[in-house]
Amino acid sequence: MTMKARCQCGQLGATVPGPGDQIVACHCLACQRRTGAPFGVIAYYDRAVVTLTGEVREYSRVADSGNSFTTGFCPTCGSTLYARADKHPQMIGITVGSFADPGHPPPHRAVFEDTRHGWFAFAAEMAHFPQGRT
Repeated sequence: MTMKARCQCGQLGATVPGPGDQIVACHCLACQRRTGAPFGVIAYYDRAVVTLTGEVREYSRVADSGNSFTTGFCPTCGSTLYARADKHPQMIGITVGSFADPGHPPPHRAVFEDTRHGWFAFAAEMAHFPQGRT
């Protein structure tokens, strides 16, 4: 089941082989700023199975781990479409909102919950981490 993600204007896109089995919600302050929302949700895939199309710009920052975290966004509309972490160079994450699919599976874990907005909580049965997963 192929899935397609795209930015707001449709210029930048990604094709993946399905919903993925590593879906992470991150409450860190950097993801809050990146998304303009209280958390970001990314589905991670092996880079070899993801096809990116369109023009992209990238922004890299140093994560709390000391490793680089890079996001790819559309230079026209500014939507973030993907993320890569030097910590896991073989992986690429596609922002779940870019699929625009209300039926997309929920996250498997939530990280950096020590900066989670107090008025929001994910289901208790999923994995929860106050910082990044160790």
